[in-house]
Amino acid sequence: MSKLTASQRDQLARRLWAVGDSTRLRILSLLPEKPSEENCHNVCTLAAKLRLAQPTISHHLRILRQAGLIHGKKCCRDVYYWVDQKAAERLLDRLRQVLLSQE
Repeated sequence: MSKLTASQRDQLARRLWAVGDSTRLRILSLLPEKPSEENCHNVCTLAAKLRLAQPTISHHLRILRQAGLIHGKKCCRDVYYWVDQKAAERLLDRLRQVLLSQE
């Protein structure tokens, strides 16, 4: 396996930090894999399901969005979120590279 570049390591570290929070992991587990009408979640529905305040959910969604792990689509006043499957797969692949490297 090829070694990660410095840029790839930095991106991996940011994404690992983003998923290294139990609330953000809970959010990721609730979000669908693709944008669809089924299983859609906005800040309000996530706050209700997780029993947390909407500003708290918004904060965690912002971190996940900035890490490139989720996307959102605005529909009227709400934004509905889903997991970026390609980004999740890259995160797993790069983590495997680090953990299985023979450096």
